[in-house]
Amino acid sequence: MFRTAIAGSLPKPGWLAETNKLWPRWAHEGQALRDAKLDATLMWIKAQEDAGLTTIGDGEQSRQHFVHGFLERIEGIDFEHKVEMGIRADRYKAMVPQVVAPLKLKGRVHDAEARFLRAHTQRLIKFTLPGPMTIVDTVADRHYGDRVKLAFAFAELLNQEALALQADGVDIIQFDEPAFNVYLDEVADWGIRALERAAQGLTCTTAVHICYGYGIQANLDWKKTLGDQWRQYEKVFPVLARSSIDQVSLECLHSHVPPDLMSLLAGKDVMVGVIDVASDAIETPETVAETITNALRFVPRDRLIACTNCGMAPMDRAIALAKIEALVKGAALAGAKT
Repeated sequence: MFRTAIAGSLPKPGWLAETNKLWPRWAHEGQALRDAKLDATLMWIKAQEDAGLTTIGDGEQSRQHFVHGFLERIEGIDFEHKVEMGIRADRYKAMVPQVVAPLKLKGRVHDAEARFLRAHTQRLIKFTLPGPMTIVDTVADRHYGDRVKLAFAFAELLNQEALALQADGVDIIQFDEPAFNVYLDEVADWGIRALERAAQGLTCTTAVHICYGYGIQANLDWKKTLGDQWRQYEKVFPVLARSSIDQVSLECLHSHVPPDLMSLLAGKDVMVGVIDVASDAIETPETVAETITNALRFVPRDRLIACTNCGMAPMDRAIALAKIEALVKGAALAGAKT
């Protein structure tokens, strides 16, 4: 059977936070919130195991947003005076915190949920962190005045937390870099170097997730402008193939990415997106198996991991669960046929 995983985030239950939102408000405060976060994490650990995933994640249940969840434990960032800023090359507006002083970790960031995850499953566990380029694109800089300097400042902090996560027993540490599909020249110029700085010294498996964004309207509208072929990966993958990162997660199903671009990742494990997170339609196992079979033309069997296109945070909980179950059944079907 093929290895299976999710990209990262999963929907938060209504008793934890607002549903179907990318930046949801929490339903509790203080200790009640901390307890609810771990309760939701346990719920999704069990759901992933029951579905049959070979790699389990925390579903990012303890984070309001995949970037902001890391930033909340950093000195030098002002969350009290957020400003509106265009992110992902002004694709959409978001209220973002401001970098106002030198950056420094206040302490551990994700120790509670990582250790909880490790304690509650015997399977491989993956933990996600935002990549340095994507963080830079999701904050307003009022201190460093240079995107590269800011990225490497964040990379150093990410590295501190990543090394600690490895010590917590995490098997795979994934850095999420959707910005890699936007700032293509900068990826080759400094983005990969910043990513490798974040992963420096890790002996566990390292991964990077590069997608075309959550299934929100702003991203759907952007995709319509990309034409019949989405070739952003063509510029990024050769650089990643030469990097020290072990795995690459990409968008595949229902995208206009030419499948042959996956061959540019020779030597890497490839997490092939076989589940569309921009649609509520539940994939059939046959559809998943077909996507895997097509990918096998360009990815060696032992290098292929069946995955979701992106995170599922804004999705309905029942739909997300059904999609995970389809992913596993489709991977089993593909394994039996190939």
